[in-house]
Amino acid sequence: MSEFLDDRQAKLNSFRKNILKKDTTTTPINIPEGIFVQCEACLKVIYQRTLDDNDGVCPHCGYHTKINALKRLSMMLDKESFEELDPLLISVNPLKMPDYDAKREKAIQESGLNEAFVGGIGSIDGIKTAIGVLDASFMMGSMGSVVGEKVTRLIEKASIMHLPLVIFSASGGARMQEGILSLMQMIKTSAALAKFHEQGGFYLSVLTNPTTGGVAASFASLGDINIAERSSLIGFAGPRVIKQTIKQDLPEGFQTAEFQLSHGQVDMILERKKMRQTIARLLRWHASRETDI
Repeated sequence: MSEFLDDRQAKLNSFRKNILKKDTTTTPINIPEGIFVQCEACLKVIYQRTLDDNDGVCPHCGYHTKINALKRLSMMLDKESFEELDPLLISVNPLKMPDYDAKREKAIQESGLNEAFVGGIGSIDGIKTAIGVLDASFMMGSMGSVVGEKVTRLIEKASIMHLPLVIFSASGGARMQEGILSLMQMIKTSAALAKFHEQGGFYLSVLTNPTTGGVAASFASLGDINIAERSSLIGFAGPRVIKQTIKQDLPEGFQTAEFQLSHGQVDMILERKKMRQTIARLLRWHASRETDI
């Protein structure tokens, strides 16, 4: 028995020695950035090209990832129909906030935009429309004085040209680096929409992920029809901030698109693939009503 144990121990020692001699380190695989992305909802890994081909919707769980303003416009508008308004308007630093200039410059370089809002005139399935999009990749789509000005000018342009108005919102709220000047944009954009409404204008608001803060509390919630894109977080303050403030657990699904629909804050929830055809149908319906009147 002892001979058997000695032989077994000898084999084990030999095995260990051979293993230690081997180089067990592995060479990391160099995968370029942007090849794969992880879904925020189901956490599965997605080939970036597959995600792009699916309009930014996770093929596993249907989660709608964030897309930039130019991608949104290309999905919504007829080819070569878009004419941008006020592309050269750029924010300044009115309150001389530290690091604000650097943050804006970084946002410009990363997004390829001068500001968080892109607006202009284009056509959706042949229907001429004033359309604007907030881009969450530019300082979280925050609304500063230039964003408010560009939104207001787009509304006024729609009024002058007697066009329907469509705005896609994606924002973390007011831009804190501009203080009260940022908060004033809530009043300015809301007043412009009130005038637009008095003149019989049709405004269709689309709330995407996320739509919060001063944007949610102003022009994003003032549509004649309010549409929520699926997977969107919609509300004023974030769930964590509210919970910390009121010291209470929040309702299940709080601030989801489905929660807002069940409480009458939005009129419908749409998947991204159905957005263009549904908006075109609503615009055509509104145009036919105007003709009847």
